[in-house]
Amino acid sequence: MADQVSTSFTASQIAQDIPRLIERMHRRFLDVLRIELTRSGINDISPVQAMMLANIGEEEISVRDLIERGYYLGSNASYNLKNLVEGGYVDRQASERDRRSARLKLSAKGKTILETLAKLNIQMAEHLLKADTAHEFETAHKVLRRLEHRWSDSIRFSGAASEENF
Repeated sequence: MADQVSTSFTASQIAQDIPRLIERMHRRFLDVLRIELTRSGINDISPVQAMMLANIGEEEISVRDLIERGYYLGSNASYNLKNLVEGGYVDRQASERDRRSARLKLSAKGKTILETLAKLNIQMAEHLLKADTAHEFETAHKVLRRLEHRWSDSIRFSGAASEENF
């Protein structure tokens, strides 16, 4: 076993590496989506727009909810939503109460993309969810969820990262 490289990280190194790792994973996932969209003959939407479709899902949601759920910047969300509506992937309906507000839902074309993404996610997860590694995958999911909640709470409580806010 002398050939194996022992990689031991301090808590500080891990804390500094996690955000970078998450960012790299996000970019890699967008690359995977780009390849899958191309393979499926879908060339008129970007991977980010495909993720927006996934964030809308089967629901009818407001633009504001989509922006908050997907953590999109307003201008980027507007540009991408405009393309998705024009491409026939999303139906946009102005709110009856407030004409400045809009409700979004997937069109049949958007639901087809959602099905393609679901199959891709299942295919990738099946490889990771083999009996001998399923517990590691579940643990990783739990840890990432806790980290997301901690970061969200930090934002909610004015950026204070002290323990008393958690």
